[in-house]
Amino acid sequence: MKKQLPITTYGMQILRKKTKPVTKIDSEFIDLVQNMFYTMDRASGIGLAAPQINLGISLAVIDISAMEEYKSEKPLILINPVISESHGEDIQEEGCLSIPDVRGDVKRAKEVFLKFNDFDLNEKTIELKGFIARVAQHEIDHLNGKLFIDYVSPEQKKEIRKQLSLIKKGNVKTDYKLHIHSGSDNVLY
Repeated sequence: MKKQLPITTYGMQILRKKTKPVTKIDSEFIDLVQNMFYTMDRASGIGLAAPQINLGISLAVIDISAMEEYKSEKPLILINPVISESHGEDIQEEGCLSIPDVRGDVKRAKEVFLKFNDFDLNEKTIELKGFIARVAQHEIDHLNGKLFIDYVSPEQKKEIRKQLSLIKKGNVKTDYKLHIHSGSDNVLY
């Protein structure tokens, strides 16, 4: 049975830590991937990385098919992903389930080549362009302890400072389950 997992919020240490590689795929891991897709869907998200559910492993899921213009895009499961090459530049507004109601303009590559593992831990490569490339970069950043707010302009940082402070204090409401920062984060590996 799928379960909705609480999403970590800005201020929690796990969101700033580099993840460890996935070295074993078992039924528990497959259940985790299913729960991540379920959690992401319930939160109306299009990407979710393991640190966002309080796990320090290199795993992210992406599904942009709920958006009309991308309904033919297949979901992605990225195990141990690394960007091997990137091209072009594009600036678009981004948000994040771990930083509710905060948006910011972020410059990203238009096109990326990724190396990642499949469920047999075999290495695969994929080329992503446009919006899905942006989402993949956002999720891979999570695996490296980076957040989209790290890329916004100093002016935008000033504008969102108060919202970030409220989130850090646990003063935030969403229509999905949150794992609120408590001062002593228990990081699960």
